[in-house]
Amino acid sequence: QCSYNRMEDTNRGILRSLQKWIFCYRFIAKPCALNVGIDDSGPCHVKPNAILEKVFLSVTKYPDEKRLKGLSKQLDWDVRKIQCWFRHRRNQDKPPTLTKFCESMWRFTFYLCIFCYGIRFLWLSPWFWDTRQCWHSYPYQPLSRELYHYYIMELAFYWSLMFSQFIDIKRKDFLIMFVHHLATIGLITFSYINNMVRVGTLVMCLHDSSDFFLEAAKLANYAKYQRLCDSLFVIFSVVFMVTRLGIYP
Repeated sequence: QCSYNRMEDTNRGILRSLQKWIFCYRFIAKPCALNVGIDDSGPCHVKPNAILEKVFLSVTKYPDEKRLKGLSKQLDWDVRKIQCWFRHRRNQDKPPTLTKFCESMWRFTFYLCIFCYGIRFLWLSPWFWDTRQCWHSYPYQPLSRELYHYYIMELAFYWSLMFSQFIDIKRKDFLIMFVHHLATIGLITFSYINNMVRVGTLVMCLHDSSDFFLEAAKLANYAKYQRLCDSLFVIFSVVFMVTRLGIYP
């Protein structure tokens, strides 16, 4: 019964995470994107052409010079016009800047909020200051409500990311990110089952400490604030190296 209730909490957490993403997209991220000048029109659609579309889908998206000349004779088009068609067709499959901005805004909001929650919770925990406390009386350690909620929120977020990949516009790193989310879910679940929750909270907090800087840099890049983007990326790099290459080991 206890395991069933926890599973129900996780499912509700996933649903709430998806609902918050929709709310953030419609009422927060999209208005912010429009205010900073991001176009809502998306990429221009090319003129439909059955022959070029067949080559694009089944042969190559980057035709070589020999194929371009053959298509030019077949369609009686100029080579430059065919190159332009393929370029616009490739851009048509790319996710619009508005969508990427909204996704980064949602992730930035979550990473910042969960990091602040984690720091506030861990600041009063003894294992935050002395990591030997992570294994004191292990595995008979109490699971506090704050610690439980911290784990459920992290787990629900990564489950929602894995599900949303199938409804979002597919990107080149789809498989890599799918494996990353799956590994993260596996590690969080494994540490929870084995009651390694104290050290698990430290690991999650360390990883979240740099993620919101990266998402903030992406937001600045999409909004074409290059100086701000570069500054945030430098901060992200420093925090990443200090936390994941220094403190974490």
